[in-house]
Amino acid sequence: MDDIAVSVQNLEKKFGDFTAVNRINFEVERGEIFGFLGPNGAGKSTTIRMLCGIISPTSGSGTVGGYDIIKEQHKIKEHIGYMSQKFSLYNDLTVEENINFYSGIYRIPAQEKKERFAAALHTAGLEGMESRLTATLAGGWKQRLALGCALLHKPRIIFLDEPTSGVDPITRANFWGTIKELASHGVTIFVTTHYMDEAENCNRMVLIYHGTIIAAGTPEEMKTKNMKNEVVEIALPNSQDWLDRVSKIEGVKEAALFGATIHTVVYDSSKAIPAIRDFLEKEKAGEFSVNKILPSLEDVFVSSIENYDQTEPHKN
Repeated sequence: MDDIAVSVQNLEKKFGDFTAVNRINFEVERGEIFGFLGPNGAGKSTTIRMLCGIISPTSGSGTVGGYDIIKEQHKIKEHIGYMSQKFSLYNDLTVEENINFYSGIYRIPAQEKKERFAAALHTAGLEGMESRLTATLAGGWKQRLALGCALLHKPRIIFLDEPTSGVDPITRANFWGTIKELASHGVTIFVTTHYMDEAENCNRMVLIYHGTIIAAGTPEEMKTKNMKNEVVEIALPNSQDWLDRVSKIEGVKEAALFGATIHTVVYDSSKAIPAIRDFLEKEKAGEFSVNKILPSLEDVFVSSIENYDQTEPHKN
């Protein structure tokens, strides 16, 4: 168990008659980046709040850092870092005042405050801007400052709830650089996101939907073991206009826009590709290409949810 940072068994949370988290099971190893994926409303934030000791589960059990999520919530809070998807610092304080405030909250020893302050400032990339009012910072800088404050007490487990939501791609990339650096020093990262390109950075992940875990594994396993069908990419002008029609071609299980192209999940690419090409030629679609490709995590995400909706319609 020394190698397990987070463990849950049959974890459930109900709000009245609504089941937000439905008896889920998983383990997170120490020092890994663990992705907790799912669309909005899937149960991600509710699960994190249970693990952080903010709310109590309806049933089930679990541990975080070896502490019981029901009986030892106060101890969990002392040993983890938590960053919510909404900016959690004070806009009317300066960068320096926010860091000092959280140093007090985390009871940082006086002799260590200077060092921890410098580390938080470095994480945020705000050296020289200590006197800036936090409200004047761009969204990405605010998130980095929130991360710096969450790390002040040197937690060994960090929970990040949609940490890059609403920030630009460059800031997202920089943020993930910081996350990888933390993991390289043995810090466990538990992160929720609905950006599938970001999920490629995770060592392992689970996909939660309607409160139920419907897929799990490494990024490679998710794209192989959890992807039973094949993926065909269609590149053609005005792909949006063709999406519905392509989805109705025989042999196509489902279709979705993927940037400027269409990704189709098919039962048999050797039959589906000729059928798609024949259809587009007949309909005079113009210049196009149809090729089998390796599935992306987004393909797995969409396909897994589609499969669940078809096999468990009574739960939707």
